[in-house]
Amino acid sequence: MGKKRIVKTDGASGSEGKSGHVSAVSKKKVDTGILHVESTYNNTKIVLTDVKGNVLATSSSGAIGFKGAKKGTPFAAAKVGEILGGKASVMGMRDVSVVVKGVGSGRESGIRGFISKGIVINSIKDVTPVPHNGPKPKKPRRV
Repeated sequence: MGKKRIVKTDGASGSEGKSGHVSAVSKKKVDTGILHVESTYNNTKIVLTDVKGNVLATSSSGAIGFKGAKKGTPFAAAKVGEILGGKASVMGMRDVSVVVKGVGSGRESGIRGFISKGIVINSIKDVTPVPHNGPKPKKPRRV
């Protein structure tokens, strides 16, 4: 069993943790980009890319600390949008085009959280997949 070790760390360590901390100076300077919002019933994922599609920043409700059913809420999606909006404003981004995918409740609130940081939206495009006929139904039960 032995003695328990106590490790003391000061606040100036190199790890950020999951606090969503935004650095003061960004290496990339981008003025336009694309915001991809994927909203399901269980989670909301938001990805910020440049116009070519290269990922600049990403976050999700689970990544910022929400667990279980709270990940799919509009409040969690708004928090994710605010974090990415802060990262985008540090990069110098002025305007974005939004691509929304999914049917969850965090579609609008994720975008509203993002524009709360002062970034202009050029267009909103919905690319939610819609089945033409759907999967084959189950066979009827024989009792």
